[in-house]
Amino acid sequence: MPVSDFELVQAWRQVLTLCNLEPGQTVTLLTSLGSNEQTLRCATLAVREKGAIANRLDVQPTNGAASLSRDPLAFVGITPLTGNRAAVEMLKASDLVLDLMTLLFSAEQHEILSAGGRILLAVEPPEILVRMVPTLEDRTRVLAASAKLKAARVMKVTSAAGTDVSFGLGQYAMLEEYGFVDAPGRWDHWPSGFLATWSNEGSADGTIVLAPGDILLPQKTYLTQDVTFRIERGYVRAIEGGFEADHLRDYMESFGDPEVYAISHIGWGLQDRAHWSVMGFYDREATIGMDPRACAGNFLWSTGPNNEAGGTRDTACHIDIPMRNCTVLLDDEAVVRDGRVVKG
Repeated sequence: MPVSDFELVQAWRQVLTLCNLEPGQTVTLLTSLGSNEQTLRCATLAVREKGAIANRLDVQPTNGAASLSRDPLAFVGITPLTGNRAAVEMLKASDLVLDLMTLLFSAEQHEILSAGGRILLAVEPPEILVRMVPTLEDRTRVLAASAKLKAARVMKVTSAAGTDVSFGLGQYAMLEEYGFVDAPGRWDHWPSGFLATWSNEGSADGTIVLAPGDILLPQKTYLTQDVTFRIERGYVRAIEGGFEADHLRDYMESFGDPEVYAISHIGWGLQDRAHWSVMGFYDREATIGMDPRACAGNFLWSTGPNNEAGGTRDTACHIDIPMRNCTVLLDDEAVVRDGRVVKG
């Protein structure tokens, strides 16, 4: 159901407060052809209400001929900022960038953050934004889980469907998504509420079995049959199953890049206001699927790039795979058991 401008402005007001936006600061709203006009309109009003300067930087879309999908995460790395120095410098000069376009996995995003800028991504439909307005409690929950993940050296994941896989930990930083940017150089995503890291290079080993109901992104499909991944030395070596396995293999092969099979980030959802079932109510082009990415108790793993963590893989293919009913162990201590977050 649509939301009113009043509701969305109220939501932006809360988010900008959490982002520590001060009067006189400069906010650049980064947009492109697919940006949501209501989100842009209401964000601009909320920025002005805070006494900050609101600029809009509208750039031309890219990757249209290369991507097999209109999802902004279906072809990553190259963005409208690639080679666009004037645009990059404007964003670096901003106190806060509201990314209403999607810069993820791009060198330009790293450059902006390294200069001390803050970037908040917000591309989900307005009604999803309003339902999952971030809170200080979200940050507390994510950071508490992050402390456990930072201390661990092995993540092991199992499931009744047959998943039995382990990942070495400690080489890469944490991806702490709680929905707002409250420090210089910070990136986050509204809506969110999950924790992840990247496994040590070459350490991922075992078997992951997707069961019916598990999700592939950016395909935005609920699986109807098992799909099995054989993982050795940090890469998916085989994808087994019926039509859905064939479909995924064909998509990944289309990139012509062996790095698409590398294990990327791994973690679990912590957001109680995100729901597994929501994606099924949306047209595939209407959402990027943050509900299943963030919903509490999922095991979220991915393939492809690790440049977000400072690694060298910048492949254009990134598959996110939220799974239900898994047990996630950190050094043999369960943080998720059978798809439920372990409290305490």
